[in-house]
Amino acid sequence: MKTFVKEGNTLTVTSPAGGTVSGQPVLIGAGIFGIAVTDSVAGDDVEIKRTGVYSDQVKAAGAAWAQGDVLYWDNTGKAFTKTSAGNTRVGVAVVAALSADVVGTVDIGRPVG
Repeated sequence: MKTFVKEGNTLTVTSPAGGTVSGQPVLIGAGIFGIAVTDSVAGDDVEIKRTGVYSDQVKAAGAAWAQGDVLYWDNTGKAFTKTSAGNTRVGVAVVAALSADVVGTVDIGRPVG
């Protein structure tokens, strides 16, 4: 197909202010979200994975997660949350987490409900 570029599971993006850390979430603009493949400095190209299941992701404290809960990325707090207001919908909780937990396991990039 003439117009096909790639599957889109990974994308090369410009590293945001503060750079990236491998394995940590990255939000570009209001709609490109993924997990950094490598460390990078701001302004450099970096690959992000836009789909998959990731463990040890920073979770907003104070709310428990049930398996299958819809999750949002809080780009100010740099954490996954169940709070939709002002945040970007990015995936679902794969494993239940207690309200006191600071990390969780998430599935990103697939259609959600």
